[in-house]
Amino acid sequence: MPEDRTGSEMARATLAYLRERITLGEWPINSRIPREPELMESIGVGKSTLREAVRSLAHLGMLETIRGVGTFVRSRTPISSVLTGYLADYGIAEILAYRRALEIEAARLAASNRTAEQLSELRAAHELDRRAGSAAPKSIERGSTPGAFHHQVFDAAGSSLLAALYTGVMAALRDGTKAGSQVRRIGHDLRLREHKAVLDAIAEGDPWAAARAMAAHVDHDMRTAPPGEPGASPA
Repeated sequence: MPEDRTGSEMARATLAYLRERITLGEWPINSRIPREPELMESIGVGKSTLREAVRSLAHLGMLETIRGVGTFVRSRTPISSVLTGYLADYGIAEILAYRRALEIEAARLAASNRTAEQLSELRAAHELDRRAGSAAPKSIERGSTPGAFHHQVFDAAGSSLLAALYTGVMAALRDGTKAGSQVRRIGHDLRLREHKAVLDAIAEGDPWAAARAMAAHVDHDMRTAPPGEPGASPA
């Protein structure tokens, strides 16, 4: 029927619009996308069409809707459901160890492979994180996993495989935290200092300094909390 076809075309166009904004980095990782009325007006679609597109991107792991708060970007690329399903069979401690290995290698590669544009994006992500402290605007929500800075390191590494594995690991950690697994994280100020050390090493093109700085950071950034101790709230 023509109406169905038109509706389907509108839904596909809406999904493509939202996905492009995410992929291009116009909406950074952990930032809130515009509210429904604004998106409906800018795209020219109704609420049901917009919500269908958002649900599709949430299913791909690119968006996450938090009731009463908004919808946030969680990944710039689709997350493999096969990978997250596979990781679900492992405990948080094992997933964090795997995440550590990925982060260290990504930092090492980023120091060797990053472009001037990627370095600029890393600095912008660091600045965004600097402004997202305890008085963070509601448009930034760190959730339960690291944000844009870490994803930019993986982009700068130049390995699509590493980046894909990392997005799967982050999705698995979010699922684990929601399920009640306890993850403790460092505070805002220490995270900023450690990010700066990683950023400086990448800027200087020193792979081993970048790897060491990232190793030190990851050891602090996320870890399982001792039994009986409540997990920290997002920094």
